[in-house]
Amino acid sequence: MNQVRLQAETKIAAKRTRADTLRQRIADEILVGKLPPGTRLEEQDLADRFGVSRTPVREALKALVETGLVDIRPHRGAVVATPSRQHMRDLFEVMRELEAICARYAAQRMTSAERKKLADLHEQSRQMVRDGEVEAYAALNVAFHSCIFEGTHNTALVENSTAVRRRLSPFRRAQFRLVGRLASSFAEHESVVNAILRGDAIAAEQAMARHISAADITIEEFTR
Repeated sequence: MNQVRLQAETKIAAKRTRADTLRQRIADEILVGKLPPGTRLEEQDLADRFGVSRTPVREALKALVETGLVDIRPHRGAVVATPSRQHMRDLFEVMRELEAICARYAAQRMTSAERKKLADLHEQSRQMVRDGEVEAYAALNVAFHSCIFEGTHNTALVENSTAVRRRLSPFRRAQFRLVGRLASSFAEHESVVNAILRGDAIAAEQAMARHISAADITIEEFTR
């Protein structure tokens, strides 16, 4: 029975991984203009192009609707949306406030093990910056911010911060393609880490707010 359950869970995890990878690839094509606003996104066409079944395509499109990059329109199905610049600004504003609070609480509440994990994640990303490894840095960036969320020891903050980050994830990933952004993001992270490690809640909050404010440069680059 346990073996059957394990096999089922493995299959589900594999499907989620395919859908998530596909979501990122479609999001990248939208953000660089390869799939312009109004483009119809046919499930079968996408499945054929990316060499997958329609199931992960359907899941990927559903996730992209949640980010605002894709709309579902009557009689047309899924189409590439035109992101609203103001709506993106509003979301970044909310994210800045939430993550700043997370950094403040993390500085006050993180355990020694959590602080070490945060420092280790930051150090791992150093090599990614040196090598210009955008995708690897983006993955570590998610882990870095998640570590801070968890360090608040506040379930409501974790849930809400994660939800807003998910809405903005394509834009947050896209920023790393801008010249010099990897290095500046790393430097901003360093200010946050140093403040958290020394338990300076106010400095951590301010450093995180500056970091998120710098990230919203993607609004002008990737919205109309």
